[in-house]
Amino acid sequence: MDALGKGHPPDVVVLPANTEEVAAIARVCNAQRVPLVVRGAGTGFTGGAVPTYGGVLLSMERLNRIIEVDELNLLAVVEPNVINADLQRAVEKVGLLYPPDPASLHQSTIGGNVAECAGGPRAFKYGTTKRYILALEAVLPTGEIINTGSKAVKNVVGYDLTQLLVGSEGTLAIITTITVRLVPKPPANATMLATFGSIQSAVDAVSELIRRRVVPAAVELIDSDSLAAVHDNLSADLVPRGTAAALIVEVDGTPRGVDEDLDRVMDACRSAGAKDMSRAATEAERETIWSVRRQISVALKATGLVKINHDVVVPRGRVPELFDAIGEMKRTYGLRVASFGHAGDGNIHVNLLLTPGDAGEQARAKEAERFLFTRVIALEGSISGEHGIGFAKAPYLLLELSGEEIALMKRVKAAFDPNGILNPGKIFP
Repeated sequence: MDALGKGHPPDVVVLPANTEEVAAIARVCNAQRVPLVVRGAGTGFTGGAVPTYGGVLLSMERLNRIIEVDELNLLAVVEPNVINADLQRAVEKVGLLYPPDPASLHQSTIGGNVAECAGGPRAFKYGTTKRYILALEAVLPTGEIINTGSKAVKNVVGYDLTQLLVGSEGTLAIITTITVRLVPKPPANATMLATFGSIQSAVDAVSELIRRRVVPAAVELIDSDSLAAVHDNLSADLVPRGTAAALIVEVDGTPRGVDEDLDRVMDACRSAGAKDMSRAATEAERETIWSVRRQISVALKATGLVKINHDVVVPRGRVPELFDAIGEMKRTYGLRVASFGHAGDGNIHVNLLLTPGDAGEQARAKEAERFLFTRVIALEGSISGEHGIGFAKAPYLLLELSGEEIALMKRVKAAFDPNGILNPGKIFP
């Protein structure tokens, strides 16, 4: 299983140590028409790394080396099972930054981040994983080893197979080596926490800071249900109990620029009616602020409720309308819903919280899912911003993509995987 908590057990688990062994496994599976599923850390939320038909589970846990950090060319070469946070620490030691930072950065792997095109809080300013992938070594389901892209910043030779593999959810190839782009680490940053009397006020603050032309490194919004779960299960006291909403905003750049940007952020929050604002004075205080956000999923699980996490995304200017839709969904279907996420780029994690074994709530949750996805599409958004489709969201694919688009994607899948052995049962309904 992964974080979704569903799936079918494999018949065999294999742990290759290098690309050649991965290729040999693929050739055997392809020849025998045996399903082959690649697994990293298993932190996904849509079942992308979980078998659906048994077969062989290929664990990447032994491919976990940081092969190279190239300071001159601003890049690093890593194997897929390197933990995101470990790569970040390694490059920051030499004054560089790998920006993609999913909330699961201390558990999730770079290979999984590439497979799902993960985002994270810093996506507002820096973008998602796909902006930082220069080259890949990968094994096709038929056993051939391919190399896509290069270490050069510019490369327009042939189709961009690198970007095709990013976000392909392990359905097209098995990634064995990843070359990532790095940027200079900003010399200064500042983090602040603001609390609000309503979710609307917090959303308004996000709109206000954008109007002031501030581009923070991160803008995270947390609603009352999420904050209550953190209070009840993690004994957090940074945010007063009963707070309706909170924003975590981080800016980075030069020391002077950081101070100016944070002043504008605080002005924006103040104008939207912030009840309280605090700036981290030390690195320890910064980590404490961020711990509130990074522990939400753990806290929601600790409630004992069934948590169904949907990472919907809309254009950032339509975030207020998204929260209107979430409020309507809660009222219409009588469900507990905890929402939090990356307000700066419009990617909000909407968590339906269900009583275990309550068939009525489960039925209403299914209706609520379709309502949410339909409204998100109407707001020019997407049913998944960074968790992918897997098998959990496959039934809703036609809400967003046309039959012609799906047919084209299936032809691409067939070109890479003619026998359909690699991660079957994912993405397509």
